[in-house]
Amino acid sequence: MTEQNIHQKRLLLISNSTVHGEAYLNHCAEAINTFLGDCTSTLFIPYALADHDHYACKARESFSKWGRTINSIHEAADPVKAVQQAHSVFIGGGNTFRLLNALYEKGLINSIRTRVKEGMPYMGSSAGTNVACLTIGTTNDMPIVQPPQFQALQLVPFNINPHYLDPDPQSKHMGETREERILQFHEENPQPVVGLREGNWLLIEGRSASLQGTTGARLFQQGKEPEEIAVPYDLSFLMT
Repeated sequence: MTEQNIHQKRLLLISNSTVHGEAYLNHCAEAINTFLGDCTSTLFIPYALADHDHYACKARESFSKWGRTINSIHEAADPVKAVQQAHSVFIGGGNTFRLLNALYEKGLINSIRTRVKEGMPYMGSSAGTNVACLTIGTTNDMPIVQPPQFQALQLVPFNINPHYLDPDPQSKHMGETREERILQFHEENPQPVVGLREGNWLLIEGRSASLQGTTGARLFQQGKEPEEIAVPYDLSFLMT
């Protein structure tokens, strides 16, 4: 990747698309509209859910309120060409394994990588955030399908755990906490992991990365104690 490619990269990686009691994407609407700016047309990728028509309708409803247009890739005759011609892209949440499998099956991995390196704004929520990372190894989802590999779009040089949950001290549940599972991930994998609580997102602009939102996050680095980080927080060091 050239220096020019690095500085052109722009991503908005959202933990969750819906907050309890609010409409789809309402909690991060201001961040989305600021991120997109004058870009009024967005290519939506609904592959993480089975009902693509319903999912696209849901996204269109929210984006239309902001005066923006959604074109869903599942309606395109040539998905690769749709990515090549897109002004921006938004990959919605659902099952991360199904999403990544579809991206491989439809030959979209390289085309999305190329367009993002060229400066096309990329937005993801939940599963769409997972696939922006090095791998999908820190997803919370069940492997309902088997993608060719766990390597993802690799748009950022770290992993994210969306919907990160803190341990409940009142719970009698004896299974691993989310923190324990991420520590187990680091027994086998070196890349940092951002435990992104609901209500938060990462804004990536070139070499700059910042935590934004309302609820803070947990930063996990191999060989170090987990670190609590508050909003706003500069995570640019993760981009090196």
